[in-house]
Amino acid sequence: MAKKLWGGRFSKKTDPLVEEFTKSIQYDYKLAKYDLLGSMAHIEILKKAEYLTSAEANKLLEGLDSIYDAVEEKKFKFDKKCEDIHTAIQNSLQKKVGDLALKLHTARSRNDQVVFATKMYSKMELAKLNIVIAELGNVLIKLGKNNSEVVIPGFTHMQHAQPVYLSDYLHAYCEMLDRDIKRLGRIENDIKICMGAGALAGTPINAEEYKIKAEEFIKESKIGEAFNVQAVSNSLDAVSDRDFVIEIISALSILSMHLSRLAEDLIIWSTKEFDFVEIDEAFCTGSSLMPQKKNADVLELVRGYAGRLYGNLVSVLTMMKGLPLTYNRDMQLDKEPLFNSFEIVSSELRVLAGLVKTLKFNKEKIAEHLKDESLYATDLVYYLVDRGIAFKNAHTAIGKLIKYSLDNDILIKDMPESLLKKFSNKIIKKEFVKLFDPLVSVKSKKSIKR
Repeated sequence: MAKKLWGGRFSKKTDPLVEEFTKSIQYDYKLAKYDLLGSMAHIEILKKAEYLTSAEANKLLEGLDSIYDAVEEKKFKFDKKCEDIHTAIQNSLQKKVGDLALKLHTARSRNDQVVFATKMYSKMELAKLNIVIAELGNVLIKLGKNNSEVVIPGFTHMQHAQPVYLSDYLHAYCEMLDRDIKRLGRIENDIKICMGAGALAGTPINAEEYKIKAEEFIKESKIGEAFNVQAVSNSLDAVSDRDFVIEIISALSILSMHLSRLAEDLIIWSTKEFDFVEIDEAFCTGSSLMPQKKNADVLELVRGYAGRLYGNLVSVLTMMKGLPLTYNRDMQLDKEPLFNSFEIVSSELRVLAGLVKTLKFNKEKIAEHLKDESLYATDLVYYLVDRGIAFKNAHTAIGKLIKYSLDNDILIKDMPESLLKKFSNKIIKKEFVKLFDPLVSVKSKKSIKR
């Protein structure tokens, strides 16, 4: 049985069923390098507090450094029998430096150790994720620029509404992604790296000694950026706070919802009924029975995974809702939803960026949809408004005109001027029919900043 970080009070061995049920190393191994960073910071704090000599601190740092390098190179073989990654690292360090490793846990609890590692993991993952989000945004912007003159039918209630630029349609998703970046950035900025909570009541070390900078104990190159450690403002809250986990998963759920909406639009557009867009075969799958099938499975999974993200959020909210202060073992169950949410969204963003690059628009099919005269009904209303008709009266007149067109199976463009004037004497046919042009329609909208 692997050594534990606790056990002096116990006279019996832990039942193997309990060992298996309570361990978390099968997923919290992802926190390995962040736990190591926390231990390196803690060594600096212990040295300042004179719990460690400089020689002892240096020896411990050398041992942790070698473990860190092994983790980075994916060569660290952690003992899967250990309760968690924190125990595995402690045991590995003891093998390297002997009983000196036993001093490392001075003024320290796994309660604040876990929070430190989870916050560090979250900050680094958020920084990486925002880069990937921006990459998808750039792909959408480029696609819009490459199709800058393409006009498509816009929809409300899944019905033809008004013509819009394809680039504006794609840019709508860029706006969503930009909000996601800002939302995640705010969360990342609000995550403060604190130490000194102990199990819940603080430690004997002066709060001032917890104020250290990363460069005091580790090279910046190891983590990509420096970070500051500060003392906790409230030790009870520090070990029992999982707001940051909930905020992250919530923001990732919103991001996943945006990606799901994009996926849904592309699924619809790629159907035979719409046929607006062609998705490259490299991003599609086939059928084991029907040889003609070309399925947008990637997009369907993006749509489906949104439910997984929502489930992760609800699971952590539900886990936290009834917990008394301070730390409770339930909180161990925040890790898998957090890790899973990051992994799903990161994969979605990358595969979507690749898929979007392949999209080809069927301009002929889009043009067929743009022949629908109802798309220009609002332009016809404004035509009458510009000639002095009150908007409500113009709206009613054009509504009746559209109904007459549909009921009598006759295009408005084909109606004689005498018939058009029955709906409004302000209509001049040669001017009126020019409005049935998608470019005229989109260029008439002046309120959009481009």
